[in-house]
Amino acid sequence: MPTRTARTAWNGSLETGEGQVELTSSKVGTYDVSFPKRAADDANGSTSPEELLGAAHSACYAMQFSAVLGEAGGTVEALDVKADVSLGQDESDGGFKLTGIHLVVRGEVSGIDADAFAKAAQTAKETCPVSKALTGVEITLDAELES
Repeated sequence: MPTRTARTAWNGSLETGEGQVELTSSKVGTYDVSFPKRAADDANGSTSPEELLGAAHSACYAMQFSAVLGEAGGTVEALDVKADVSLGQDESDGGFKLTGIHLVVRGEVSGIDADAFAKAAQTAKETCPVSKALTGVEITLDAELES
């Protein structure tokens, strides 16, 4: 399997600095980052590690869930996966930490019932490579089969 690369060029301090995140392997773009925008309610055109992690987690989870559903006899018509990644204070060292990830998935899947969908959703959460990498963060799940 290939290794994928992203890089960040950063200038300045945490409080006043800024940088650019480059998606190097795919070459699909370069995105601005700064701590003030990371900590603000409105990102105002910048991304953050949490948003990028959410993108990675939602994409990985969708792929894994699709595989698990197929193994369970389901046929995926559509999956909509959202990952909300929260940043907060780390009381143990005065810094910051990821305080949680909430996965929300809605799916149109034929060939299985709601119980099988829920079981597959949980299995995918536990076996998704990004979920495995983030075992130090509480990951919650809201999964619903739509008809």
